[in-house]
Amino acid sequence: MDEQQKENMDEERSFDNIDVHGIFIGAGCNRVVNTVAWGPSGLVAFGAHNAVAIFQPQAARILTTLPGHKDIVNCVEWLPRNKDIYKCDYGPLEEQFLLSGSADGVIMIWAYLPSHNKWRWVLQVPKSHEKGVTCIAGAMLNNLDGLFVSSSSDGTVYVWEVGFPSQSGGDCNLSMLQTIHVGTRTMVSLALAELPGNAADWILAMGGLDNKVHLYVSERKGKFVPACELKGHQDWIRSLDFSIPAIAEGRMEIFVTSSSQDKTIRIWKISFHSSLSDFTEEAQSIHNISLKTYIEGPIFKLGTSVWQVSLESLLVGHEDWVYSVSWQPPLKSCIDNNNARWIQPQSILSASMDRTMMIWRPERKTGIWINDVTVGELSHSALGFYGGLWSPKGDAILAHGYGGSFHLWKNVGLSVEDWQPQLVPSGHSAAVLDLGWAKSRQFILSASHDQTTRIFAPWERHKDDKLEISWHEIARPQVHGHDINCMAIIKGEGNHCYVSGADEKVGRVFEASLSFLRTLQHTAWGHLGKQDVNNEDIQILGANMSALGLSQKPIYVQGSTTRASVASSQDFSDGMETIPEAVPVVLTEPPLEENLSWNTLWPESHKLYGHGNELFAMCCNHEGKIVATACKAQSSNVAEIWLWQVGSWKAIGRLHSHSLTVTQMEFSHDDHFLLSVSRDRHFSVFRLEKNGIDEVKHELVARHDAHKRIIWSCSWNARHHVFATGSRDRMVKIWKIKETKSESSVTELLILPQFSSSVTAVSWSPRSNFKDDLVAVGMESGLIDIWRVSLQVMTPGGEHFQPCQRFDTVTASRIIGLDIYLCHVATVHRLVWRETSESESSMLDNSSPTVMHLASCGSDHTVRIFNVVIA
Repeated sequence: MDEQQKENMDEERSFDNIDVHGIFIGAGCNRVVNTVAWGPSGLVAFGAHNAVAIFQPQAARILTTLPGHKDIVNCVEWLPRNKDIYKCDYGPLEEQFLLSGSADGVIMIWAYLPSHNKWRWVLQVPKSHEKGVTCIAGAMLNNLDGLFVSSSSDGTVYVWEVGFPSQSGGDCNLSMLQTIHVGTRTMVSLALAELPGNAADWILAMGGLDNKVHLYVSERKGKFVPACELKGHQDWIRSLDFSIPAIAEGRMEIFVTSSSQDKTIRIWKISFHSSLSDFTEEAQSIHNISLKTYIEGPIFKLGTSVWQVSLESLLVGHEDWVYSVSWQPPLKSCIDNNNARWIQPQSILSASMDRTMMIWRPERKTGIWINDVTVGELSHSALGFYGGLWSPKGDAILAHGYGGSFHLWKNVGLSVEDWQPQLVPSGHSAAVLDLGWAKSRQFILSASHDQTTRIFAPWERHKDDKLEISWHEIARPQVHGHDINCMAIIKGEGNHCYVSGADEKVGRVFEASLSFLRTLQHTAWGHLGKQDVNNEDIQILGANMSALGLSQKPIYVQGSTTRASVASSQDFSDGMETIPEAVPVVLTEPPLEENLSWNTLWPESHKLYGHGNELFAMCCNHEGKIVATACKAQSSNVAEIWLWQVGSWKAIGRLHSHSLTVTQMEFSHDDHFLLSVSRDRHFSVFRLEKNGIDEVKHELVARHDAHKRIIWSCSWNARHHVFATGSRDRMVKIWKIKETKSESSVTELLILPQFSSSVTAVSWSPRSNFKDDLVAVGMESGLIDIWRVSLQVMTPGGEHFQPCQRFDTVTASRIIGLDIYLCHVATVHRLVWRETSESESSMLDNSSPTVMHLASCGSDHTVRIFNVVIA
């Protein structure tokens, strides 16, 4: 079979079905105290914008996101909890349940079946809070019955009893037991526990803005009544946690620990005092305050029992607000071969805004509580911890930080404790506005309103003697002082380079550092792409950020001849605000957060001045010679598009057509045309021709009033001068440039059926061996559809670019809608297909399924990558 026959056969190839599954989710944690929970299944649940994200610490991977909430997820709670294991016997065939509360007052219940790794939505709690849910605390009565309480900034605390199904897939029975009104003293922390003994009495601790710990008690099935108030903290109570009940040497007691913004931790002991019949008549009045009460602690009664609360210890060691405190989960202690009992380890974990987590334990000889273990992030960019959690077995601790990052330490020591940092998933902590594949298709770069750009790449890791490929963040090229709105990857020859635009009038150009290029070679796709630059020619090892600056200064290789001349002309000092220099290193395994946030910066090489407002959109042509930029605009003079020459970074053109902000731009695949769409509901097509080395001749070919609402997105077909536009009017339209010798014009080819939500992202699939093309459509609702578009032409054109084909018919059909558990939960901002490299294509024959990668980003803080299998 000759080459022509092969080409014709490839052209005739068609596909019957498409299968899509997610291979990567990158997301950061919401900046809320109670938004993370580590369950007995070993999975960690956390709030990621409006979704509940689930990640597996062992794989350092986010498994899925649970859609449903319409506002920011503030708190999550597992039932059963890790500490409920002493009275609940759960196996992999039984469902575990997750509660989540959001800023609009809604609480939802989810079910997880470990044996099938399946999630399902169970119910929404019928009575919502009027304002945001601040905390949820629960506890199990037995294997099937539980109790949970929720607090809100509306001044109420709800108490619920829930009956879980005996078989997986069943319904939950939910009943509201009580509403506690706390008024203006909002409660932001809750803890619930069963008092020791056989009476099944309950105790509820609440803490909030009045600096007190409020204890409420309840008999079985009864209502909670105030018991006493614990005073001592000088600022807001941020966290509360009960130990498991203890009955030893005839004493019944339980401990509750509290942390506060006054930087201290207090341990309170609640112990059985006596039966009511043995109590004196004077002491039976809990309102009778005496000197003895102040010394020994307050007393409260419940049923026929009298309990006393005393301050066990005051822990002082943190230097900033203590946001989280928790007891280590119970451990099983074997008495003999037949009997075992659960004990409460004397270990408390605290997390603080001073960037440290501490494990507190009583000293063996004196019994005084001391700080036994301290771990933390000393990176300059770390701004403190919002919470800390124990693993179910107590052998690992997890913190989540101000910037949405996770930090995990595991005790790897045998005879002596040795807490070592572990790999965790990472991602943006604000809306992700733009992303794109590298010119070599080795990694993906994203830009976000969290003021960072991040690079994600696949990495080969050995697990259980098997080689697995998993995606991780490998670099953070830019850490800025403004929200980043857009970026464009330079696709030409030379070093990896990109331009970013933020809420400022300046575009910034960044080039890859030597340490990054060497790190890239260790990734799973490091061998792909053409090596356009010799690493030995690059003299910049990394970059540094000054404390009060926005520019990232280069760090040169030791002995570089360039270093002396540049260093003499640049002042790296900011006086009192100096920061230790970064230490760029070559990474042979996925990096930890401390390395990512500070040691993987790229140096800034140029600034692009010219726009009058904040940059909003940019793109680069496929040759890698021209970059187009646009800014926010309210008039035609400001809405101009600037063209820049890559390399010299000179302005070589200013295109006028739009009257409002240009929302997206894209060059045709032969670089002959530049397409732009705008808030003014028009699209414009410019013809570009080179006119000398430093000049580009440009001409406005067409300007159409294309949609009834804002046009958010556009994309070119890879083989023809055909493009698609997507708008807030929920429409996607397909257009063709009709060219004659004298003029060019644009005609409408097809209108897709109206979508269920505003269309915010459109992306046409790259060149392939299939007759039909794929168009991915992202919506404001977060959903993603994939459509098949068939452009039937008069003359077969093969894979080569055909600019002037005459179309017989143009048809489109929806081929798949992505599962809601794969989709975003908020606006999809960008969709980008990854072209298959030549080396990857050569490994496939015509009978093999074709695997394409589709990346997306959105307002839900996530970057997602999908495998699209075409068969």
